[in-house]
Amino acid sequence: MDKGGRKRDGSRISVVTLGCSKNIVDSEVLLGQLKLNDANIVEDVNDAEVAVINTCGFIESAKQESIDAILEAVRRKNEGRLKKVVVMGCLSERFAKELRVEIPEVDAYFGSNQLSGIAEELGIDFQRELLGERRLTTPAHFAYLKISEGCDNPCSFCAIPLMRGVHRTKPLEDILHEARLLASTGVKELILIGQDTTSYGLDLYGERRLETLLRELSSIEGVAWIRLMYAYPAKFPRQILNVFKDHPKICRYLDIPVQHISDEVLKSMQRGISGRALRELLQFIRTEVPDIALRSTLIVGYPNETDRRFAELCDFVREMKFHRLGVFTYSREEGTTAYDLGDPIPQEVKKERLEQIMEIQQEISAERNRLMIGTEAKVLLERVEGDLLVGRTEWDAPEIDQEVFVSDVRGLGVGDFCWVNVIDASEYDLYAVAAE
Repeated sequence: MDKGGRKRDGSRISVVTLGCSKNIVDSEVLLGQLKLNDANIVEDVNDAEVAVINTCGFIESAKQESIDAILEAVRRKNEGRLKKVVVMGCLSERFAKELRVEIPEVDAYFGSNQLSGIAEELGIDFQRELLGERRLTTPAHFAYLKISEGCDNPCSFCAIPLMRGVHRTKPLEDILHEARLLASTGVKELILIGQDTTSYGLDLYGERRLETLLRELSSIEGVAWIRLMYAYPAKFPRQILNVFKDHPKICRYLDIPVQHISDEVLKSMQRGISGRALRELLQFIRTEVPDIALRSTLIVGYPNETDRRFAELCDFVREMKFHRLGVFTYSREEGTTAYDLGDPIPQEVKKERLEQIMEIQQEISAERNRLMIGTEAKVLLERVEGDLLVGRTEWDAPEIDQEVFVSDVRGLGVGDFCWVNVIDASEYDLYAVAAE
C-alpha cells in the first residue's frame, strides 16, 4: 500500500524526458515523488513495465521526436513488454485531444502542470508538502532551478504560452528552500531557468525581483556557480548587472535570445524591441560586465525574412561576435499569431541560411578560442574521457556550450573545480593542462 491507501503493484517505472531543461525539472520532481513513495524506478525504459514519456511540443522536429517515442512505447506495450504508457508534458498539453484519437493505446495523457494526476495514475500519493524534493537526472554537481513557469510575452512564432500558460513566479522562499536542498546534496552549480527569467516577480510581487533572488542565492553555502538562462531582452532589468559585478558566484555568462535584428522581422515577431535597442542593450551589458560571455539564439526563415533582412542578420552576427550562438529554422506552429503568415520560405533555403550563420559563428568561436591559448581558467570537471577529464568554464553551460579537455589532473575527479592552463583550441573546444 502507498501512504494514500492505494494498492501499488511494484511495477518498474521509467521516465523518459524529451525537450528542454524545464522538462528535465518536471521529470525530476515526478521521480522525487516516486522515490518518496518507494516506487520501483529504473533508468532504462527497456527494463520498465511502465513508461512515462515527458514530451516536447516546441517545434516540428521536437514534436516528431516525441511522437516517435510514444509510438515506440506503444509498440512495446502491444508486444506485452510494457503494462502501461503514460504521456505528459508540452505536446500532451497542446494536442491531448488529437493524441487520444490518433494513439488511443496510451493509457493516460497529462499536460505540463498535472503532476498530482500523474502520481494518481501511477498509484502513488502526491506529497505536496515535500517542497523542492527531486531526484536529479543531471550529474550530481549541477542542477536546473526553475524560478517561474509560463510566459506573458506575445512572440508571434512561439507556442509556449499555449503549452505552459501565463507567467507564474515561484515564490522566493520556495526557490531558496529548493536551492538549499540541492546544495546539501552536493550541487555546486545552479542553472536558473524559466520561459522568461527576467520577468521574475512581476505577477507575484508587482515588480521584477530577479536581482533580489540572485543576491539571496549567492549567500547559500556550497553553491559556487549560479548561471542565468532565458533572459528576455525587451524591458531587460539592467540593475541585475550590479549582481554580476558584486557577486563572484554569479557566472559571467548570460543567455539572452534575440531571435533577429531586422526591425521588420522583429516587429512581425512581436518581440517588443527594435534592432537599434537590441544593439544598445548588448553593448551596455558588455560595458557593465566586460568579461561576460553572451549566448544567444536566432531564428532564420521567418515568413518575412527577405534576402536583405537575412543579410542584415549575418552582418549583426559578425558585429556582435557572440561567445555562443544557437540557430533554429522557423517552424510554423498552429495557434500562434504568425501562423496566418504561412511558411513561404522553402525548407532548403532555411537550412542554407542556418548553415551560413553557423559558418560565421564558427569563425568567431575559433578566433575567441585562439585568444584563450596561454591563459588560465577555472574549470568544473564533468566527465572522464580516456586519460582526460572534461569540464566547463563559467562561460559555458552544460549540454549546449563548449568543453575543456584537461590532462595531467592528479587527485581530482568529476564534480571538482580545477585551475587549468589552456594550451590549444579548436572551433568549439579548449585543451588544457592542470595548473601547478
